[in-house]
Amino acid sequence: MENTNSKIITASLAAAGLLLGVTIHLLLKAFAGAFGVVARLVDHDLVRHGLPIAAGLILFGVCQFSPKIRSWAEEVVAEVRKVVFPSRKDTVAMTISVVVMVLISSVIITVMDWASGVGLNSLINMAK
Repeated sequence: MENTNSKIITASLAAAGLLLGVTIHLLLKAFAGAFGVVARLVDHDLVRHGLPIAAGLILFGVCQFSPKIRSWAEEVVAEVRKVVFPSRKDTVAMTISVVVMVLISSVIITVMDWASGVGLNSLINMAK
């Protein structure tokens, strides 16, 4: 169990580092179109590719080797393992009830909108 949790935590932290790297890359790309200073910086491969990779690796390393973050992640994995998902039958029943409630709400809102439009139009026509 401990080994499985360790693999899950490591994969999650690696995904977080990857996500940070992709986010920084996209931000640099977006800011390069808006700011000349950033465009000149992004012309260098070290900034364009190295900065996102370095940021992702630093985040992964800090989180992977921090005892506080590791213990927090262990607790998160332990709590997620306790989650009981509903059966297919329950999921279908809840989905149907949500769809019905959305349809009822849309009918009510549509009627209220129509009624208020008719009322306001009649008031405007009376004022003319």
